[in-house]
Parts: sequence; C-alpha cells; structure tokens
Amino acid sequence: MTVGALGSMEVWTAFGLTAFAGLATGIGSVAALFARRTNTAFLATSLGFSAGVMIYISFVELLRSAEELLIQARGEDDGQWIALLSFFGGVALIAIIDFVVPTEENPHDASLIEDLRSQRAAPLKRAGVLTALAIGLHNFPEGLATFVAALDDPTVGTAIAIAIALHNIPEGISVAIPIYFATGSRKKAFWYSFCSGLSEPLGAALGYLAIGPYLTDAVLGVVEAMVAGVMVFISLDQLIPNAKRYEQGHQSVYGLIGGMVVISITLLLL
Repeated sequence: MTVGALGSMEVWTAFGLTAFAGLATGIGSVAALFARRTNTAFLATSLGFSAGVMIYISFVELLRSAEELLIQARGEDDGQWIALLSFFGGVALIAIIDFVVPTEENPHDASLIEDLRSQRAAPLKRAGVLTALAIGLHNFPEGLATFVAALDDPTVGTAIAIAIALHNIPEGISVAIPIYFATGSRKKAFWYSFCSGLSEPLGAALGYLAIGPYLTDAVLGVVEAMVAGVMVFISLDQLIPNAKRYEQGHQSVYGLIGGMVVISITLLLL
C-alpha cells in the first residue's frame, strides 16, 4: 500500500491497534489488584516473546521496508545511508527519554506484586504517580511505532500491538499496586494505571498530525527506520533484562525464539 492510497479505514485501524496496545496497562492493574502472587513463569516467557516479535519485525520487516522506500525516493546509496541514520536516530530518541526520566522513577524493572505490597505505605502514592508519568513518557514513541507499522502493514501492526500489550501488562502492575496500597481504592489504582497507557494512542495522534500532511514514501521510510531503532532499544534495554530477571530455567529464551517463530510464520501466511 502506498502512502497516497491510505484512507480513513486504515488510519482508524492503526489508531485502534495503538489504543489496544497502550491500554493493556489496565489489564495489568486488574491482574495486580486481584492476584496474590506474580506468575513469574508467564512474565518471563511473555516478555521474551514480546522481545522476539519486536526484534524480528524491526530487522526483517520495518528496516527492510524503510530501505526500499528510501532507495526509491533518494537512490540506492543515499537511501541506505538515510535508513541507517534514521535507525540509530530512533535508538538515540528512546535513549534520550531514558536519560531525561530520573533513574528511581524509570520503569525499567517489571514489578512483582508481592514485592510492591511489602513496601511502606507512605511513599507508595508518590511512587505510583511518578511511575505512571514515566510510563506515559515512554509510551509516546511506542504508540507512534505501532501506528506507523499498522499504517504500512496491518499484519505487522497487529503483531507489534500484541507484543507491546504484553510488555505493558507488568507496567500496569507497577502503577496500580502502589496507588492501591496508598489510597485503599481499587478504582483509583485502575484509573491511574489505565491512563498511563493513554499516551500511546496520544503519541500516535500527535505523530500523525505532525507528519500526516507530509507523509510521502520517503518520510514513511525515515519513520519506519526510527521505529525499528526504538523497538530494538526497548527490547534490549527493558524486555530481555526483565525476562531474564524473573525466569526459572530458560523461559525467556524460549519465549524470545517462540516470538520470532510465531511472527515469521504469521507474516508468511498472511
């Protein structure tokens, strides 16, 4: 599908997938508020699975598609260089966001329900609110990633949305539990967690408003390459380390390989 062929249905489908991915934080909050212990095997496997999907799509689909679009627009040499620089530009973007967010509030570590419940109540609300804000900041580029991928290929966009949704579930836990134990309100805990995921569709909307009028094949190529860089960084910096942290055996590796296998077969069949 060319950029000029994009219609309202494609745009709304992309927004829908982005909203689904972002609002999965609400699923995490529900699980946290009614579960007594974290299923660490599921956590390790699902985070590994998400990383496998995102890494595979980044290198096999998005970066390759970006190179093709940019080569068509700017020629082979310039197109390849622009794709390469855009990829590392995406890496730099998410790295800068990590640098801006203070380390103590940066949601790198997936939180266990039982660990959060053992903390003192006094600082919990502040921790939950700051974590929600930090997650919201992180989710902006993730929202744009899902949206752009879905615009180019709904199958790829769906796979990325599912991967990011799995990634967002433990983030919802890390917001909901501190708020709940600080306030005693499940409703407040759910809404703080739920709203932290709203930044993904918001990021998609702002990104579309910014680049929509200029969405040529060349611009789409640059954005796709940057999105690939963002997703690789998130996978290596957050998903894989957290999966290794909570695994028992080789669950994270099996999840990683499983994610690559599932998405590769899905892309071949669809």
